[in-house]
Amino acid sequence: MRGRLGILLSGRGSNFEAIADHIERGELDAQIAVVISNASQAPGLEKARQRGLEAIFIGSKGLSREEFDRRLVSTLKEEQVDLVCLAGFMRLLSSYFIKSFPHRILNIHPSLLPSFPGLNAQQQALEHGVKYTGCTVHFVDEGLDSGPIILQAVVPVLDNDTEQTLSARILAEEHEIYSRAIQLVLDNQTRVEGRRVLRVATTECT
Repeated sequence: MRGRLGILLSGRGSNFEAIADHIERGELDAQIAVVISNASQAPGLEKARQRGLEAIFIGSKGLSREEFDRRLVSTLKEEQVDLVCLAGFMRLLSSYFIKSFPHRILNIHPSLLPSFPGLNAQQQALEHGVKYTGCTVHFVDEGLDSGPIILQAVVPVLDNDTEQTLSARILAEEHEIYSRAIQLVLDNQTRVEGRRVLRVATTECT
């Protein structure tokens, strides 16, 4: 049975759409069980509905972080989600959430972590004058963009780059490596040892 994904987003849902496109093209053996947002007007929710997917708004106003996360976890478990994928979800997850899906929560970040965590990673890269940046898919832990790294893609920083042009080239790489990382985890081809994510060798039966 194909792995069931729970997508969490707060905005336009660009990476969500890329994941859905990879599934539709047969390039990712998974299905999107539910798309959830903490923003009622998030464009990503409407895009999910247009694709015929379950799209849910869960408001966080007046709730503590753990109370909100308990509602999220309850919904994800009701949908029998195998893997949680953050796609521009602008909230830090509580310890309760992390422990509910151990090594089953992924995030993508527009830098070569551990460099430039947090917001405005592309601007940080330009301000620091680095020659290369990129994007990172990692397991989510209780820190800020600090979980074990699954995949990275490198993007050169050009002399005439602006934050917009650099962001666009990084985003194109994000749309490719996120689905690859999802497939690796769903296929149990990764093993976490400390801070390292190792590839598990697969054996073929003859």
